[in-house]
Amino acid sequence: MKRMKLILVAVLGLLFSAVAYADVPVPVDQLPDAIKIFVQQNFPENPIVYAEQDWNSYECRLNNGTKVEFDKNGEWKKVDCEMMTVVPAAIIPDAIKQYVSSTFADSPIIKIEKERYGYKVELANDLELMFNKQGAFMGMDD
Repeated sequence: MKRMKLILVAVLGLLFSAVAYADVPVPVDQLPDAIKIFVQQNFPENPIVYAEQDWNSYECRLNNGTKVEFDKNGEWKKVDCEMMTVVPAAIIPDAIKQYVSSTFADSPIIKIEKERYGYKVELANDLELMFNKQGAFMGMDD
């Protein structure tokens, strides 16, 4: 009987932790101000139509299909325009903008993600480029 109780407690613990880390819809008006300001400044024509939160981040979907992920403090982590538009130039570090415009002039940036080492950028031609925190080109991702 003790063993059965222990198993039951373990299973309930796993279920509780799965629910605790699940994505939960968040009304747009309840998002942190930093998120709302970021979207208004960088996507003025594309308001947030859906948002969800997990234990340490937010994900927002804009009316044009763009996905933007934020950390728990409202700092952007990833902007994915999914070939519908391009990443706003204002959020791309200058060194990365210069490198991409001079090396891949015909292929705009459609996705940018902050990584531990710096930035990962996807171009419209499906190339993925890696840059360090200063914006220096590091290589291509397979």
